[in-house]
Amino acid sequence: MRFRSDPQAVRGSIAPLMTPFTAGGAVDHDGLRNLVRWQLASGSHGISIGGSTGEPGSQTVAERAAAIRTVAAEVGDRVPFVPGTGSAKLDETLELTALARDEGIDAALVITPYYARPTQDALFVWYRTICREFPDLPIVAYNVPSRTAVDLAPETVARLYRSCENFVGIKETTKDFEHFSRVLHLCGRDLLVWSGIELLCLPLLALGGAGFVSATANIAPAACAEMYTAWQAGDHERARELHYGLHPLVDLLFVETNPAPGKWVLEHRGLIASGHVRPPLIPPTESGLARIKDLMAEGAKYLSPVEGFTVEGKR
Repeated sequence: MRFRSDPQAVRGSIAPLMTPFTAGGAVDHDGLRNLVRWQLASGSHGISIGGSTGEPGSQTVAERAAAIRTVAAEVGDRVPFVPGTGSAKLDETLELTALARDEGIDAALVITPYYARPTQDALFVWYRTICREFPDLPIVAYNVPSRTAVDLAPETVARLYRSCENFVGIKETTKDFEHFSRVLHLCGRDLLVWSGIELLCLPLLALGGAGFVSATANIAPAACAEMYTAWQAGDHERARELHYGLHPLVDLLFVETNPAPGKWVLEHRGLIASGHVRPPLIPPTESGLARIKDLMAEGAKYLSPVEGFTVEGKR
């Protein structure tokens, strides 16, 4: 938890790991460790797990807690670790956040409560409750209206930022780019804002964003990390080259519901033993797989090397 006392250091490309499962459907902790090692070797600036890409809705609290323990132990203090600890239920959110805090996480990424469609006042109370329960733990909101059916308004973000000292940031996964700008305008650029929309990762940096938590880092972590560092170094042309070069891989990830296409790539490249996804998701269909292969070939230049990280029996 080296970064817990300095959340401003949590910047750059934070990789939101896919959760590997065995062919039988159990969480594959050896595969998870391998993915963390590969991410760190590829230059990712931080690690997350338990976001939408990690299939948290298909896992029990105990499974999610065990995965957090595995990743925390593997990451150590090398880079920030910001796992997703939220659910649709407050008691589960508090339980998982407490477990994660005790494992030494640097900040908690808490999704808006899905399905219930709470009002903005209710969302304020939700996050204020969590912030008060964990006053020494940085709390980051996760706004993903396409998955939750509720949108955390910029005004509510500002209200939380003014009211809760440990409310430090937000992962914005909305294609409404005005939303990003309004959040930063209302809160100031000390609020940490990460993009969860792949093709808005680079544009957000121009507004003063802290970085991105992009599913693309699951298959192209080095390119994602370099896009951030190139921009920060003033090499905007290289950053743009990477942004456009990653387009085919971004499209690949969403040929069918994320993370099924990306998991197929990870298995195909030998980084995990199985591309299994839990119901209600299914593996890529025949037509989807054909498109995935075409896009992988188109974006092959930007796939990160896997030598030294392939699992036994793969590649």
